[in-house]
Amino acid sequence: KSRKTAKLRKSGIQEVDKMSGEDFEQFLGTLFKRRGFKVSYTAKIGDYGADLILKDGKDIIAVQAKRYSSTVGVKAVQEIIGAVKMYEATEAWVVTNSHFTRQAEKLADINDVYLIDRDELIQIILNKR
Repeated sequence: KSRKTAKLRKSGIQEVDKMSGEDFEQFLGTLFKRRGFKVSYTAKIGDYGADLILKDGKDIIAVQAKRYSSTVGVKAVQEIIGAVKMYEATEAWVVTNSHFTRQAEKLADINDVYLIDRDELIQIILNKR
């Protein structure tokens, strides 16, 4: 248990939990830049369901960022599905500091949307520090 606590502290996930939605988007942008993606941010209003656009070679990834204290539902998945054609994306991701509902997971699975939940986000943070 103490090893898990140390891992959580090292990841900084508690600080992430306190961020505003906008700060979370900036945080993810920095995180993905460190992983080699070209990152652009969409308009704050009228973003068509994507907060970040990641480019990696020919891949264009539309990302919906959800900094939540509760589970992330179907709406987030629906929003990113709508953003795919708008941004000519080849992939769609929803990233959260929380977890997803079963319905969100099911809709994501059917529509090839990649979900990054709290556990995977912690792994990404720890792998890129």
